[in-house]
Amino acid sequence: MAMKSIQYKQHTLDISYEIVNPEAKVDIIVLHGWGSNKGLMSQSFSPYMSAFRHIYIDLPGFGGSTCNQVLSTKDYARIVELFMINLNASKDIIVGHSFGGKVATVLSPSVLVLLSSAGIFWPKSLKVKMKIMLFKIIKSFGLSSFRKYFVAQDAKSLSEPMYETFKNVVDEDFSEEFEDYDGKALLCWGDKDSATPLKSAHKIDALLKDSHLEIYTGDHYFFMKHAEEISKQIEATFLKTLEH
Repeated sequence: MAMKSIQYKQHTLDISYEIVNPEAKVDIIVLHGWGSNKGLMSQSFSPYMSAFRHIYIDLPGFGGSTCNQVLSTKDYARIVELFMINLNASKDIIVGHSFGGKVATVLSPSVLVLLSSAGIFWPKSLKVKMKIMLFKIIKSFGLSSFRKYFVAQDAKSLSEPMYETFKNVVDEDFSEEFEDYDGKALLCWGDKDSATPLKSAHKIDALLKDSHLEIYTGDHYFFMKHAEEISKQIEATFLKTLEH
């Protein structure tokens, strides 16, 4: 496991990463989703796309990377950018799953690959709204130790800085960021995804200027079963950028 230390806002972050095909000339940066890690992404994609230098990163606070400060999605993007500069990596292709898709979009690569990306806000159900209201009432009485019974599954085991970070990023609407992206985009989605539903894929596809949507069978982690086909789509999308 390789590590690099990055200085960001008077804090030192240790970033864990893995490189596959180190001699390749085209870079593909792969970013995992919230609560995940680089191992899941590497396990899926490292056997393919041998023409690219794969860079798998544990985002701050996940896997082997540290985080002792409250961050926003744009902070994550800046940290990844600083890491890439440190590694002399280019923004040729950036793949982002779920939360990683938002980070990838901010980085504005030549080719943006979104795997069931987060970033489209849909109103909460009445049940969720009532749960949030009840927790706020309990918290006002100083009973915040009951937090674990109310927070999302993704947030239950988080440290305080990471829980505050989760609150910062969970309900962001990235419609403007998708609309502002000027490169070529490939969207890949699972047809049974309940975390980032298929309607999000269609909305993002409509917002992006130059995009192609591929739908696969599966849930939020559909890419683990379809990595080979997705890899071929990524290669084909990148080749189109060389035609101009």
